[in-house]
Amino acid sequence: MFTYYLQLGLRSLLRNPVLTLLMVITIGVGVAASMTTYAVFRATSNNPIPQKASQLFLPLIDNWGPASAAENQGEPPRAISYTDAMALMNAHRAKRQTALYPLGVSVVPSDASRLPFQVRSYAAYADTFPMFDIPFIYGGGWSAQEDNAHAAVTVIGRDLNDKLFNGINSVGREINLDGRTYRIIGVMDKWNPQPLYFDAANTGGFGDATQLFIPFTSAVDTKIATSGNNECRSNPSSGWDAWLNSDCDWIAYWVELPDAASVVTYRDYLRNYAAEQQRAGRFAWPPNVRLRNVMEWLDFLEVVPPESKISMFVAFGFLLICLVNTVGLLLAKFMRCASEVGLRRALGAQRKTIYMQFLVEAGTVGLAGGVLGLVLTGFGMLGVGLVFDPEVAQLATLDASLVALTLVVAVLATVLAAFYPTWRAAQIQPAWQLKTN
Repeated sequence: MFTYYLQLGLRSLLRNPVLTLLMVITIGVGVAASMTTYAVFRATSNNPIPQKASQLFLPLIDNWGPASAAENQGEPPRAISYTDAMALMNAHRAKRQTALYPLGVSVVPSDASRLPFQVRSYAAYADTFPMFDIPFIYGGGWSAQEDNAHAAVTVIGRDLNDKLFNGINSVGREINLDGRTYRIIGVMDKWNPQPLYFDAANTGGFGDATQLFIPFTSAVDTKIATSGNNECRSNPSSGWDAWLNSDCDWIAYWVELPDAASVVTYRDYLRNYAAEQQRAGRFAWPPNVRLRNVMEWLDFLEVVPPESKISMFVAFGFLLICLVNTVGLLLAKFMRCASEVGLRRALGAQRKTIYMQFLVEAGTVGLAGGVLGLVLTGFGMLGVGLVFDPEVAQLATLDASLVALTLVVAVLATVLAAFYPTWRAAQIQPAWQLKTN
């Protein structure tokens, strides 16, 4: 019967090509606008590490006091100082922990004819790799022993490995960073979580893939300063050691806490640590700490661009307007078939048969509108960069899931829009139509 209804629907649509085309265009434009903006919103609000987002936490400690916190609605600074980071690292109160900060080092190719260049780089601890589930194609991350030894080792990304070593296994080879030599012990596979949760405070949540890690201890030894934010309550004394011992906040600190009990325990530890600093005279205020998981941290930083939310709501409102217009067009079309419906009812057709016929016809219109919507969505992806930042725009892609969603939304929306016109058509009295005609 479905095939029969489909044939009836196609014949009906072909009898009114202009009206059919108008409905298809209306649905296609509305669906394309909503799906294009949804693609941006989906990319920016994506969970970057769904398998562990509820287990990774960013601790923050207020080392500036109430005056600064008052300016930030009671919140502590968005990074921690070197003093606090080292205290937390040495305490080992989490399953895994790492302190990290972005580097501004340059890669110096062995080929003298090639100029030095920069890639996204970080100083971090060994736990970074299992904490963040970083994949490898060659080798692996360094060990805690190499952290303690301040070893001059590095892990590089796949793209950097392709650029320097043509993609071969480069483990054991050396790389020059600002004139210092580091031994490669691992090559990461493609890894670029978006948003960049582990350094969202510096990047805004979006950016190029990380291509290089070196041990935090080695970076501090060689006095490699951060290329990210460096927020200080007061100007520190000159010199590297004075900066390390100052109240400047520039380090992102992450811990892995596998269950709710460990979260409670670690939060209590943070409060106790801040209370100890108060008793020691370093802090002159009560403990003010935070412990947020990945998604809570991204929400706090408002990583999702507000324009993506606004444009999505506007686009879905436009889709609703398109559907209202479609209701009117379908109503006009179905009511023009009143005599046909009356005749079929007089010959014994049930109302549910009329419902099925017209709903299948509407679904056909929706499918055609969805196909047109896919084409227009593809063009919409090309224009996303005119509205959003390039780092955000490049995340919006027309993948298989968006294709399926576009078709489903188009068909489902059109079928829903057809319910009222179909109900009106099914209420036609056969006797009136037979008498009139």
